[in-house]
Amino acid sequence: MQANAMQAVQPDKRYTYADLEKWTGDERYELIDGVPYMMAAPSRVHQEISGELFRQLANFLLGKPCKVYAAPFDVRLNAHDKDDRVVQPDIVVVCDRSKLNEKGCVGAPDLVVEILSPTTQGRDRLLKFNKYFEAGVREYWIVDPEDKYVTVHVLTDDHYSTRAYDSTDSIPSTVLDGFSVQLSEIFNY
Repeated sequence: MQANAMQAVQPDKRYTYADLEKWTGDERYELIDGVPYMMAAPSRVHQEISGELFRQLANFLLGKPCKVYAAPFDVRLNAHDKDDRVVQPDIVVVCDRSKLNEKGCVGAPDLVVEILSPTTQGRDRLLKFNKYFEAGVREYWIVDPEDKYVTVHVLTDDHYSTRAYDSTDSIPSTVLDGFSVQLSEIFNY
């Protein structure tokens, strides 16, 4: 594919990570079941939220086995099968280092954070929600900057249990024992 990969995308074709690696240009894409989705540049508020969450997670994880990564960071949810689900969550925490390679994460991260934007909220709330569940992501946070709340989905047995937190709450992580975030610090813009 040339500089603009979308010009060459065929509507009935499904793509894999191997295809994605060949695409050139400045655009970033995610693949969900082989369908490419171009990613827009994040807003200033999005970056403030992402930066503060990343800072708190990185400080907490200092000297611990889990690692935190910020986008752009490829997460190949079904790499050992079709390898057609490649996402770039805003923040991921990976505790099993055998899932890490030089390009990103191969398999399900332990914690995923997606910060909603007008162009991604449907994909984050529905499509990616299902793919994260199927892959076995243990904790999935959806941050809504506009309404200043966070929905946390925790994998239990065969479903996600869900709880919503508003800007006055503190969110404890079930994956990272002892970690919590005071949302007034996140929604401080």
